[in-house]
Amino acid sequence: MLDQKVSGSEERIRTRNEKKILKTAVQLFSRKGFDGTRIAEIAELSGLPKANVYYYFSTKEAIYTTLIESLLAGWDRALEHITADREPRDALADYVRAKLDYSRKHVDESRFFASEMLRGGQFLTRRQRRHMREISREHATVIEGWIAAGKMAPVDPHHFLIMLWATTQFYADFAEVAAVTIGKSRLSGSDFEAARETVVEVVLNGCLPVSKN
Repeated sequence: MLDQKVSGSEERIRTRNEKKILKTAVQLFSRKGFDGTRIAEIAELSGLPKANVYYYFSTKEAIYTTLIESLLAGWDRALEHITADREPRDALADYVRAKLDYSRKHVDESRFFASEMLRGGQFLTRRQRRHMREISREHATVIEGWIAAGKMAPVDPHHFLIMLWATTQFYADFAEVAAVTIGKSRLSGSDFEAARETVVEVVLNGCLPVSKN
């Protein structure tokens, strides 16, 4: 029983410290890029000894990879709403809602990814690139099925997905621009809801058959 208590305590400490490291690292990566960020900085700003950072993550690349994996997993969860057994109207509305919600709650992670992509995305692994291609192809196939069934206008499915991703991503990567545009100092939850309603209506009115109800 004692060993189990110790193990549980150690696991909580590990989880807490890993979160500190990742939170600090993503802020530094988003501002300074991979090459400009040092493990010593991550340790100092996270309040942990440098040795502790290396204990949880053997290399800076390991921290970077963990952050990318977490971000891709979040985007994947939003895409789970787009499935062949659903009606496109409901599926696309739920995707936009989920993606905007993720953008609102994970601003640093989103900006970190955008920053690295602007630098060429040279540290994306082959497996991560393959995953991005495969999941895009999987959901493009769903859209092709909707088009074939007459449930959606004939659009290029890949560019359609890119458009949806980019529109929702804007509210994370350029939140300040969006806020200034609507005359605020920062975006609120109601602003994200208004964005969702607008994006959904524009998308649905533009590419889905007019409802007869």
